Amino acid sequence: MVQDMQRRLTLTELRAKLGNRSRSAIYEDLKKGRLPQPMKLGGRLYWGEDDVEAHLRARVVKGGRYD
Repeated sequence: MVQDMQRRLTLTELRAKLGNRSRSAIYEDLKKGRLPQPMKLGGRLYWGEDDVEAHLRARVVKGGRYD
């Protein structure tokens, strides 16, 4: 069995990765499907770094924008 060993991003790390987008902008992106949904671990939200990267690459290929 292969375990999922991808790095987990906190909201702060995700914001930095996306050019310091505001917390409210991140949640709006989630609502509109512009970011993958986070996982909840121990009461905190985390995003798989590989999941975020793949999602962003797919948006670029489709010509998606972050407005």
